[in-house]
Amino acid sequence: MKFCLYLIIGVLIGSPILKANAQTPRIPEASSTQTIIQDFGLGKVTITYSRPNVKGRVIFGGINPYGQVWRTGANAATTITFSEKVLVEGHSVPAGTYSLFTIPEKNEWTIILNKTAKQWGAYSYKEADDLLRFKVKPIYLAEKRETFTIQFANQSTKSSDLHLVWDHTSIVVHLETDDDEQITANIDELMKGNVKPYFNAIQYYYDNNKDMNKALAWTLQAEKTEPKGPWYKLWEARIRLKMGDKSGAIAAAKEGINISKEIKDDEYLRLNQAVLTQAGS
Repeated sequence: MKFCLYLIIGVLIGSPILKANAQTPRIPEASSTQTIIQDFGLGKVTITYSRPNVKGRVIFGGINPYGQVWRTGANAATTITFSEKVLVEGHSVPAGTYSLFTIPEKNEWTIILNKTAKQWGAYSYKEADDLLRFKVKPIYLAEKRETFTIQFANQSTKSSDLHLVWDHTSIVVHLETDDDEQITANIDELMKGNVKPYFNAIQYYYDNNKDMNKALAWTLQAEKTEPKGPWYKLWEARIRLKMGDKSGAIAAAKEGINISKEIKDDEYLRLNQAVLTQAGS
């Protein structure tokens, strides 16, 4: 009987049913995965990557040999998705998802966007599938960064810097939006309607150094629709100052100050006063 019992237990232990029901322990990944999403122009940039740690090792020129393609992280190759067309270091890149590979060198790195988005590591990487290659200079960091980090910095409506940081090395890749033509067309179309987006249109033209005469004309039209709006007097003052018309800027700013005091708007009082100071009054 004992022999039969042992035999039954042995069969059950080896049973596929028990193996299927066996639980595997949940443990954290040695290189955690992160997804970052950055609003950029009219779209977004999304990056998914795994974050290895230094752990006392030599990184570049060590576990990541110089001159060899690196997955730019750990585990699966890092992916970068552009929802709109962008410029990467001046190179036009269509909307889409790409693998982000790099080739580290001591004095120069090669940055690669590869059209095969889903790859494990760089084992099946093919140069023939590259969309873009360009070179950048690495920056030495006095303070060590233990965990590999990708982040955005110096963000504006038209540009951003993508930083790759690990150990004592930083790589900076400059991105620019390529949607000015689309935005301008959208503004022109909306300006034909009954409700005109004066504020946004004026601000975009001013911030991006477009046609100041057109922006000023919109501002003067907008002032007629909101004569008690100190914000349009502010934009008139800013635009006139940018165009070199200091006396006109001073007059507009003073009007904006008076309106702000009348409606008790401290913010636009301060902003109009700031233009007055810039104009030297």
